[in-house]
Amino acid sequence: MRAIVISKYGGPEVLVQEELPDPVPDEGEVLVRVKAFGLNHAECYFRSGAWGEVAKVTGIECAGVVEADLSGTFVPGTRVVAILGGMGRTRNGSYAELVTIPASNVAAIEVDLAWEVMAAVPEVFATAWSGLHLNLNVQAGQRVLVRGATSAVGQAAVQLAASHGCSVVATSRSDRSRHLLRELGASEVLIDDGSLAAQLRSGNGPVERVFDLIGNAALRDSVGCLERDGRLCQIGFLGGLAPVADFSPMLDLPTGVQLSFYGSAFVLGTSVYPLAEVPLATIFEQVAASKLKGDPVRVFPFGDVVEAHRLLETGTAGGKMVVSTP
Repeated sequence: MRAIVISKYGGPEVLVQEELPDPVPDEGEVLVRVKAFGLNHAECYFRSGAWGEVAKVTGIECAGVVEADLSGTFVPGTRVVAILGGMGRTRNGSYAELVTIPASNVAAIEVDLAWEVMAAVPEVFATAWSGLHLNLNVQAGQRVLVRGATSAVGQAAVQLAASHGCSVVATSRSDRSRHLLRELGASEVLIDDGSLAAQLRSGNGPVERVFDLIGNAALRDSVGCLERDGRLCQIGFLGGLAPVADFSPMLDLPTGVQLSFYGSAFVLGTSVYPLAEVPLATIFEQVAASKLKGDPVRVFPFGDVVEAHRLLETGTAGGKMVVSTP
């Protein structure tokens, strides 16, 4: 099979095509012929070596067709999506024509969607749903701040929170994104100048929940956006991986505010955070019915992954990008 491998840790140029033996599934695993795969920032960290030693073939999600299933769960020919299960970290991932995945990390999709759309949905919507419902426990009527809302996961979070009946405050670094975020369901759009807490307090006041994709670079300001008994879920690191200097919970965390982290790349699809807990079937039905926007902003051919990673690292894609396999 053809695969895109990490030849050495470094920039996008280290991703090269190779011919590898077809993978053989073990007991409890599914062999999937990949039709398209999504691009995720986690794969940039894998490729660069920032998260230590990882699998030769990267990629944490895909859409495709079941070739074989030793778990007995899926009939060959079933259209499926797959997320994580060690893909890209402890086992070869989805940047290939074939991939093996634990059956617990595979979901059958019955709605009729293009492969590229199927590949654009799983990771971003599963991550957004988990952060909103498992960590933040959002309730209808609550005011929810999505910080980093123009990212792929951010756009999914805006839509899911709004469809749940929340009032969504979305942020962007550019005024050009206001119309997009309003279309996705945001009731307020703020330009993130690094001082959102001050903007909120001079406007409509603090929020009850913060879904934060910027990470450590904005942590102190993000917790300041919350009212008493508010919750913050840190779910991304768009602002970089550097730690928060001299952070002290006693001094920096307002009394009563709850701070948590959801790391989909490490836990989604495990026994503690099972994929079956995420309503993927409903999400795909809503995408097919145009109730949720799930189309990728750009589709790359298999041979253009280096170019795709260069764009991914700039953070300017404006949404989810996918790669179509041959």
